[in-house]
Amino acid sequence: MSSVTVRVPAKVNVQLSVGPLREDGYHDLVNVFHAVSIFDRVEAKESDAITVAVEGEWAGQVPLDDGNLAVRAARALAKHAGRSYGADLVIHKEIPVAGGMAGGSADAAGALVACNELWGLGLPFEDLVEIAGDLGSDVPFSLLGGTAVGTGRGEELSELPTGGTFHWVFAPAEGGLSTPSVYAECDRLREESGAEVPWPELNERLIEALSTGDAYALGSCLSNDLQDAALALRPELATTLDAGRQHGALGAIVSGSGPTCAFLAIDATHARDLAASLTATGAATSAMAAHGPVPGATLA
Repeated sequence: MSSVTVRVPAKVNVQLSVGPLREDGYHDLVNVFHAVSIFDRVEAKESDAITVAVEGEWAGQVPLDDGNLAVRAARALAKHAGRSYGADLVIHKEIPVAGGMAGGSADAAGALVACNELWGLGLPFEDLVEIAGDLGSDVPFSLLGGTAVGTGRGEELSELPTGGTFHWVFAPAEGGLSTPSVYAECDRLREESGAEVPWPELNERLIEALSTGDAYALGSCLSNDLQDAALALRPELATTLDAGRQHGALGAIVSGSGPTCAFLAIDATHARDLAASLTATGAATSAMAAHGPVPGATLA
């Protein structure tokens, strides 16, 4: 075939617990991922070399060189296969860039699935997950989708049962946040406080809320150890979070390393109304309603 297109979702972290700083510079995590219905599409076309182009609202913020994670994913796949392959990658971008929703990781996962198909490699899912783990902590989940807990650096995944559909609103903020910068600020704030950092543990109440589909219970359990650091770097996000709560959000949280704010709604109608309220009042420049869980990288 001459072209393959893969659809891959954004994510929100419904729990992100960050352990103490390790000697290797990483942190042990308990990271509960939840895939939501905001999608990038990654198209791979036959070519002699690996290139990338980006279309869509966020296109101007995406690197087109070796800094692009989809390019690195395609090259890693070719290296794993032991041959020189080419692909022109075209990313149709809807997931916010540097927004804490794993947009770059999603594109990497999409490139792995698309190039595996385009090149006729036939590699099993497990091989793609292994390659994905070397690319970044969020990339394996972008392949898997659904709801899952990640441990280690977040790349060791276990699927979690979800007993229904949850409805969300996402408010991207102008200008992204660098994940390493947010982790560094988290470490700085912890050192400044002098408090002992506990070992991360899975919130059993949150797991029960997911399994029973109880949005009210889930809203009360949302947690993100990176949120204080994100708010320290971008204090205006606190105003957006407060506005969502005032308009009836069951829970309000910074998604991942931010700066996107995530709000859990009661149902689809409430999500649409909440998104409209956030933009109408100026609490957010834009807001997107979505639902989850949804599948990971899928051939379109």
